[in-house]
Amino acid sequence: MNQPDAHATPARHPGHSVLQVPVPPLEEWVRERTAFYDTDYVSTDPAFTHAHVTALGPFVDALDAETETTVAAIAASVEPFDYALERLATFPTGIIHLVPEPADGFNRLTQLLMEAFPDFPPYGGEFPPAPHLTLDLAHGDVTETSTQALLGDTVPVKARAEWLDLAWYEAGRCHLVRRWPLGTVTA
Repeated sequence: MNQPDAHATPARHPGHSVLQVPVPPLEEWVRERTAFYDTDYVSTDPAFTHAHVTALGPFVDALDAETETTVAAIAASVEPFDYALERLATFPTGIIHLVPEPADGFNRLTQLLMEAFPDFPPYGGEFPPAPHLTLDLAHGDVTETSTQALLGDTVPVKARAEWLDLAWYEAGRCHLVRRWPLGTVTA
């Protein structure tokens, strides 16, 4: 009989969760761009929002009561806030994104989540947190200029952050896990 290897690396779950602020005005554009690259990550869940600004991720594999209570309290402590998305930028990794301005609300939300959940550093500790909405990846003919042309008159966008979502990302299984209102927004 084979015994499990005590030193073997535990199996990783094929997906991950993200705490994110949905950006509904750009949902159609981001969903279409996601479908262009990989239809496995186009969610069939109508509550799932592809267009988002990450607050903290990757996050928990499963939501327990204590984590849910903590996230709810943090979301309630941050009042809804307005922001605009019009300026494109590119990270050194090639991620072409829109920069939310002002970013204060996103920064505050991320800071509170980082303090409450130190075991989940933003982006697994690979990159410092920087609020952004991912649009594309620079490669070949894809540049900031080509992305701006694809966006056309879709931007600038004025938006309001009203929710914090826990979303699950996994090929063929992207879905909304839980949604919390920011501040005094009612469900």
